[in-house]
Amino acid sequence: MLMRCPNCSSKDIGKIGSQQFYCWNCFVEMSVTGNELTIHQVESDGSLSSLNDLFTEEERKLEW
Repeated sequence: MLMRCPNCSSKDIGKIGSQQFYCWNCFVEMSVTGNELTIHQVESDGSLSSLNDLFTEEERKLEW
């Protein structure tokens, strides 16, 4: 699967879990649920803040 970051369009995506990915360019974490990405920003304390409200459903949809 070729994945692009919905935040910065980078292809520099690493896999950090079974359905979790990390963009090494803009440092967001993405989780796959069905055919949709859930996007989070990693805060300095390690917690996650949702960025889903910044993207439309179409932008978060995966195309296999």
